Amino acid sequence: MQRKPFGQTRDGQAVEAITLDNGQLSCTFLTYGATLVSLNVPDPAGKMVDVALGYDTLEAYESQDKYLGATVGRYANRIAAGRFTLDGVEYTLAVNDGDNHLHGGPTGFSTRVWQAEEVPGGVCFTYESQDMEEGFPGALTAKVTYTLEDSALVAHYQATTDRPTVCNLTNHTYFNLNGHNSGSILDHVLVLHAAHYTPVVPGSIPTGKIEEVIGTPMDFLYPHTIGQRIDRLFPQLLHCGGYDHNWVIDGPMGTLRPAARLVGDKSGITMEVETTLPGVQCYAANFLAGCPTGKGGVTYHNREGVCLETQFYPDSPNHPNFPSCVLRPGETWDHTTMFRFSK
Repeated sequence: MQRKPFGQTRDGQAVEAITLDNGQLSCTFLTYGATLVSLNVPDPAGKMVDVALGYDTLEAYESQDKYLGATVGRYANRIAAGRFTLDGVEYTLAVNDGDNHLHGGPTGFSTRVWQAEEVPGGVCFTYESQDMEEGFPGALTAKVTYTLEDSALVAHYQATTDRPTVCNLTNHTYFNLNGHNSGSILDHVLVLHAAHYTPVVPGSIPTGKIEEVIGTPMDFLYPHTIGQRIDRLFPQLLHCGGYDHNWVIDGPMGTLRPAARLVGDKSGITMEVETTLPGVQCYAANFLAGCPTGKGGVTYHNREGVCLETQFYPDSPNHPNFPSCVLRPGETWDHTTMFRFSK
């Protein structure tokens, strides 16, 4: 592990860039947001390709609102109207996505400076979230350990609390397997190991139903390009400007199992995603345009990356039929997601 300064935040906190390299993959994280800046993987010719969208400056990370590469919490994705009830008490959160709470709020974990500690094969980031920070009950200790294991980047999330709370941690990297600066991902081929998804209303809040994908443009049980059906006049796609939905991963939560498979059409690089979490948000960067200038002076446009955010379902605290994201004292929120690359 190599560490070097990466500037100071607006409020004067020092930020470091941390690089991991195991001879097969290399990647760089920031202590700001425990953010993945770059991820270099080999293509079939042996050329290293940076498959993660990102920025060259801390100023860009602080000014963005797209969550490029960030570790997101305390609650990733949306909570309707910024409200939920736990053990009979209603909690009110900041709303930062229309009328809804998104990705932990305006000062969620993606905007915080994490502590970094070297561990075998990687780095462990820790953030201490205070009781009632952004409206969430309980002092929460969040940890994410990123390691390189052969041809895989592994994220191991853990969290503990001193009061009952809700927790949902994920990584928000925008992947482009042709290279971060290579344009559209619409010809990437995608498989989602999910026979069901959670439909939404306008504003991207789940209806509470769990519906089958078969017979709809949401069916990625067999390989399709991302762009093949993204602009169809299907209500769910119209609600979100394309794909930005939670898929219900087949198999039991808590077991490491396949979630997704993505293939770069030009590079030939394949990424397999496995997770213990119950869902995965596939977001085709429908609203990426307008973010700061990317690495190497690249301007990123809509649909030039795809996020595969493993997670509890959006708005889970308000849907008793969804898997519970409640974390109580004495328990550990413990989940793993693996991004494995091949050529």
